[in-house]
Amino acid sequence: MITIPGLLLAAAVLPYLTALAAKAGGRHFDNDNPRAWLSAQQGWRARANAAQTNLFEGLPFYFAAVLYALHAGADTGRLATLMTVWLVLRILFVLAYILGRGTVRSLIWGACLVVNLMILFAA
Repeated sequence: MITIPGLLLAAAVLPYLTALAAKAGGRHFDNDNPRAWLSAQQGWRARANAAQTNLFEGLPFYFAAVLYALHAGADTGRLATLMTVWLVLRILFVLAYILGRGTVRSLIWGACLVVNLMILFAA
């Protein structure tokens, strides 16, 4: 069974994996100035970098919702299920972003928001 700390860790690591994807194998990657290099990227690398930014933006609400749900006495089994759904949706979000599927990506983002609200009010 996946634990709540494991799910929190997976959510925290996902943006870094997306950043790694954006940078891996790129020509003339400049580790001394990676942000400038990333901002000059196009296509799927630029979208992977944008996905990374969005993932980091979404983490505070996710973590706050989980912590509040735990504090409020939410059922941990239900909470872990909701957290897993959120994580799977975020992975699908990244894939849709990298593949350039804007409408699908936006729908998935909306579903993530709904699940995040369900986590917040799980107790």
